[in-house]
Amino acid sequence: MNQAVSGFSKLSKEEKINWIATTYFADPSEAVATIKQYWNSDEKLQQLHDEFIENTISNFYLPMGIAPNFLINGKYKTVPMVIEESSVVAAAAKSAKFWSTRGGFKATVLNSEKIGQVHFLYKGDVQKLERFFNQTKPKFFQETESITKNMQKRGGGILDIELRNKTAELENYFQLHATFETKDSMGANFINSCLEQFAQTLKTEAQQFELFSYDEKNIQVVMSILSNYVPNCIVRAEVSCKVEDLAEKNIENPIEFAEKFVQAVRIAEIEPFRAVTHNKGIMNGIDAVVLATGNDFRAVEAGIHAYASKNGNYSSLSHAKIENGIFTFWMEIPLALGTVGGLTSLHPLVKIALEILGKPTAHELMEIVAVTGLAQNFAALRSLTTTGIQEGHMKMHINNILNQFQATKEERITIAKHFENNTISHASVVELIENLRK
Repeated sequence: MNQAVSGFSKLSKEEKINWIATTYFADPSEAVATIKQYWNSDEKLQQLHDEFIENTISNFYLPMGIAPNFLINGKYKTVPMVIEESSVVAAAAKSAKFWSTRGGFKATVLNSEKIGQVHFLYKGDVQKLERFFNQTKPKFFQETESITKNMQKRGGGILDIELRNKTAELENYFQLHATFETKDSMGANFINSCLEQFAQTLKTEAQQFELFSYDEKNIQVVMSILSNYVPNCIVRAEVSCKVEDLAEKNIENPIEFAEKFVQAVRIAEIEPFRAVTHNKGIMNGIDAVVLATGNDFRAVEAGIHAYASKNGNYSSLSHAKIENGIFTFWMEIPLALGTVGGLTSLHPLVKIALEILGKPTAHELMEIVAVTGLAQNFAALRSLTTTGIQEGHMKMHINNILNQFQATKEERITIAKHFENNTISHASVVELIENLRK
């Protein structure tokens, strides 16, 4: 097909599927069958999923796994994780068990401030604008009271509003920079509703401000939107123990391991090419829990990676040190999460995930998510600085290769025996399968 389709959104679900099948597939009936194979047999549940987004044709499954034995602030947690990458859940669970016998994870929410901005253009006297803002500031609070009333009952609301002059970076550009506390909700809709009212108040009041000239009264609002960069919504996660207590099967020399581990982290602190992969490993853990709990992993990713660049260079999110014989590994990251609203009250498996976690508050979920990211990072660095990353990863990944080639039970037994003493790679597995079938 090499032309636009008209009226696609108005087609029924069945019509959309038939159009896709006949337009893009040599065997339309097979395509339709595969698409429908992933529908839920419960029509009401399927309709719920259909209505999450637009133009829905089916469900796209991701595995939901469990990582037990997370000892966080003295309490055990079993962590649900949604991810498609092999070895991630196993690595998280292994780290959790390792640290559960060494004091567990400590986690603290340092702040939970969220940010929204009204971006606008103003041509005129800056001192007049500042005077106007100071005079109008109370009205921004007053005229959003209908929006903030329920949030204030829960202890949240608008914390502050600032006028920021950004004309040094962009001509005539100013901001209303607002901070919010949204308690157990992620708060996107709440923040955006407040911001849009701020924008309306800004324009209306400017028209009535007698010190403004005609041009100065015509403030142009460009957009009103929350920020997914939340550098004052920070959670800290850490582990520590005596260096000698790091000893285990693959860590025969704990002092050497600890020193090598710290060096690996320091490399990620100063080398962006390493830092990106290093932080990707952290996000393996973070995204998996964020997805399982119905939160926005794209917003979380964007905010965290911006934070990793806050000093002008992209750097490691985690840090490590050895002081007075104590090994400490920690991380501070921005996380804006919610446990009420959105998918948390709609998606059945999200409800299950939150139940497994003990119905956490937003602050508790921040701690759990950060700890899982740190655990994932520890597992990766432990492998990299001891046996190497591929040994464990390929053992988990081999099942994907065998499934791809629809290996029989007998073939799986032979292949497993062969790789007990041979290096696993995608090519070597494929070659063995082909040899077995000749």
